[in-house]
Amino acid sequence: MEATKIPPSKTFKKLEERLRSLVGKAIRDYNMIEDGDRVMVCLSGGKDSYTMLDMLLSLQRRAPINFDILAVNLDQKQPDFPEQVLPEYLASLGVTYRIVEENTYSIVKNVIPEGKTMCGLCSRLRRGILYRVATQEGATKIALGHHRDDMVETLFLNMFHGGKLKAMPPKLLNDGGKHIVIRPLAYCPEHDIQRYAHMKKFPIIPCNICGSQENLQRVQIKQMLQVWEKESPGRVDNLFRSLQNVTPSHLADTQLFDFTNLGS
Repeated sequence: MEATKIPPSKTFKKLEERLRSLVGKAIRDYNMIEDGDRVMVCLSGGKDSYTMLDMLLSLQRRAPINFDILAVNLDQKQPDFPEQVLPEYLASLGVTYRIVEENTYSIVKNVIPEGKTMCGLCSRLRRGILYRVATQEGATKIALGHHRDDMVETLFLNMFHGGKLKAMPPKLLNDGGKHIVIRPLAYCPEHDIQRYAHMKKFPIIPCNICGSQENLQRVQIKQMLQVWEKESPGRVDNLFRSLQNVTPSHLADTQLFDFTNLGS
């Protein structure tokens, strides 16, 4: 599966430059990538991770610093998974890559009752394997394809179902303190990524585990935000900006602000 050559239309160029600019700004704002980094780019075969890899390769050619890219895909052994698609695509790009084969599908199916949400366990297993691979490969950064809308959705998921004011950070030190996770698409709207992936004709691989579970809480949040955005364009962007403009004194967390001694 070779990378598709796209004719240089004005619409495509504008969209590509917009996404590249947003990714570059996120990388600068949060110091995501530094000179000498070895960035492990996690590919699922979905529109987001394809776009992330494409943007990072483009920036790698233009950046004033030197960093390496290693593309990694976790083959979870789902039934009918087209295992040749990603290797052929990555080879056509000339990208260094590694396909990791782990039968997490069987583990998830054995542990989670039929009809129940599999995403939580699947995510934890996948994360542990990727951390292990990052150590093996000497990766200094782990890049995930979460975008702006994912981060806003996670904010509402945590508020509605976890009682926490918490989202996805653009840059994170994992609980073990050994790995730095970055999200280069943090500023990118999902609809722009969708358009870009369509125009690039990426060989999309659907997720047969979580993608088929339509009643997930995240899907409900996504639908809510889509309605809000339709009624009031720009609302999702405002919600994201609120994550960057936090005023602890106007919330209610006594661990973040000293209300007891206020005015003393």
